[in-house]
Amino acid sequence: MIHPLRSRVAARHPSSSTRPGVARASGPLAFSPVTWPVASGSLLLGFAVAQLTGIRPLGGIVLVAGCAWCALRWLHAVGAARTAALVILYAGGFVVSHLIADTLGAWPSVLLVAAVVGAATYALADSAPSRVSPARARP
Repeated sequence: MIHPLRSRVAARHPSSSTRPGVARASGPLAFSPVTWPVASGSLLLGFAVAQLTGIRPLGGIVLVAGCAWCALRWLHAVGAARTAALVILYAGGFVVSHLIADTLGAWPSVLLVAAVVGAATYALADSAPSRVSPARARP
């Protein structure tokens, strides 16, 4: 049953159900928030944790957790192919940041990679139309 307030809001703002990155299906991942801040932020946070603690595997745990959280949402929002591409981009960005760190410096390379990963995530997942079919969408 739909809450009366929600139905009134939906009637006044019909476009609210078609916002990019928001799936209108039922289930634990029905709300699909934007993921680019988590994708790029986990790269930054993972590096910061590794740098501040001196324990590199701890930073790796942050990276894996951030990527896994995003991948679950990507899988339901844009499918397996784009999810695989985004996970490869995320892991590739991590590797590239190490390769260009000698030239740019540690933090600038991580910032650059985080920006590229965030932009790609927005373009491929967050601004993409949802895969949820209209027949399965809630009224």
